[in-house]
Amino acid sequence: MPLARVVVVTAVLALLTLLIPGRHAVAPPEGPLQGMRVGLVFDVGGLGDKSFNDAAYAGLSRARRELGTTVECFEPSGAEDRESALRLFAARGFDLVIGVGFVFTSDVNEVAKDFPEVRFACVDYVAPKRVDEIPPNVVGLGFREEEGAFLVGAVAGLITKTRHVGFVGGMEVPLIKRFEKGFRAGSLHVCPDCEVHVAYAGTTPEAFADPAKGKAIAISQIAAGSDVIFHASGTTGHGVFEAAKDMGIKAIGVDADQHDEAPGVVITSMLKRVDMAVFNTVQAVGEGRFEAGLKSFGVAEQGVGYVNEGPHAAGIEPAVKQQVEQLRAQLAAGEIVVRRE
Repeated sequence: MPLARVVVVTAVLALLTLLIPGRHAVAPPEGPLQGMRVGLVFDVGGLGDKSFNDAAYAGLSRARRELGTTVECFEPSGAEDRESALRLFAARGFDLVIGVGFVFTSDVNEVAKDFPEVRFACVDYVAPKRVDEIPPNVVGLGFREEEGAFLVGAVAGLITKTRHVGFVGGMEVPLIKRFEKGFRAGSLHVCPDCEVHVAYAGTTPEAFADPAKGKAIAISQIAAGSDVIFHASGTTGHGVFEAAKDMGIKAIGVDADQHDEAPGVVITSMLKRVDMAVFNTVQAVGEGRFEAGLKSFGVAEQGVGYVNEGPHAAGIEPAVKQQVEQLRAQLAAGEIVVRRE
């Protein structure tokens, strides 16, 4: 029965049957934070996206494994489920409740006000104009995606043979625009006469879960000359990989190492260490070090980067790696600043 159609008491009982500890019904191992409970609500696409959500789950799994934390996850089927899941985790007295994705920002803010004793975290939190508007029990976890995208943009600009590269975004929102701007800046930094083709899958959250649309966009960009395409589009990117494989070009993954989604096609992936941010937040709450407000992770904090080592980066020539590593050092030192707006 849909959560939106039941009364609160019934909703609690219904949701409890859906909340799955760590995706598996297993007890947490012994650890310094055993007894601490963390609830996490996934973004659009849910577990198995091989990207953003899976990275968050990896961080939570690490907390369960290394810290002994009890973890529970929920995959919402709609907007009404997101707030309900956050609220019910809080009502059950969880120590930390996490929303994965910018779409949770307003929900986290509202629920946090009703449960001042519970700590909340939101990945890709949309910061208000004034920092003092953030509830005192909320930490917003943000990333300087433009820096990581700059690095893979440089890879694309250095390896393209056609001097045409492509970017496929999911939902056209400021967050994904940062990926686009970073990718464009990196590509043009090393290849000033390159042309960057850009397209988005849509303007709603469903744009992150439309592989058919991703494939159609990629085919169009390949027809325009692109021989390297970077996506920031959730499972929509699976369609980008399909098109790249079918038409013999290279693709660049996002958020996590996506090599295994299309071996021989995915030449590298931009890394967004959502796993690290989630794990560190769990640990901070458990150790009494929670700090509300905003946290930003970029190249300097090792919060973003790209796959440049091991067999999954074997397709990148050493000379290219060397150039991009120089750019990484300049970003970390503040010698290169990538505009995000």
